[in-house]
Amino acid sequence: MEELFFNFINQFGYVAIGALIFIENVFPPIPSEVILPLGGFFTTTTDMVLPGVIIAATCGSVLGAFILYGIGWVLSRERLMRFFNTRPMRLLGFKDTDIASAIDWFDRKGQFTVLICRCIPVVRSLISIPAGTARMNPVKFTLFTLVGSAVWNTVLCSLGAAAGSAWMTVSEQAEWVSDIVKYVIIAIVAVVAVFWIVKRIIPNLRQERNAAKDASETGHTPKHMR
Repeated sequence: MEELFFNFINQFGYVAIGALIFIENVFPPIPSEVILPLGGFFTTTTDMVLPGVIIAATCGSVLGAFILYGIGWVLSRERLMRFFNTRPMRLLGFKDTDIASAIDWFDRKGQFTVLICRCIPVVRSLISIPAGTARMNPVKFTLFTLVGSAVWNTVLCSLGAAAGSAWMTVSEQAEWVSDIVKYVIIAIVAVVAVFWIVKRIIPNLRQERNAAKDASETGHTPKHMR
């Protein structure tokens, strides 16, 4: 994959960097940890300059972020609440009020996370979806995305330029940090999943089973099971 990126950037320069980072924001498995240091390296072997590489990457970041922001906007609070109010979601322990509370929290206190998360691997792209769902002000979203992405892009591009032909070392170290973040996220998700199963799913299944048992005895189907 590195060879593909190398040839693409070597041929199309700034446009290639902007396009790759745009795709990376929409499809996170494409590693910016490779693209950005490589872009920095090219400032040492071509007529590309570091500020131009950073600007191209940041433009790609902002445009890509708006794709996911749009997906979040389409989902909307109302649609998510209807979805999580369905019987299968209720059996999994979800409530429509959970969604409302989460969106209200993001609207009150979570918008600043858009800025912070732009510098965190993995979540740096996905944070755009809750921002869109919460109808975060587009101007504020653009500003936070621009600043956060510029910081991330500047660091990795500058390190790649400083490393020169050893840019792969920067890429490997950045990917190592990204892997650590992934493991931390997986661990957190696992703990939350266990807590959710114990506190939400198991009690709901017991309630459902007891309701079904009562229904079979009385001949009436509880409203929540219809």
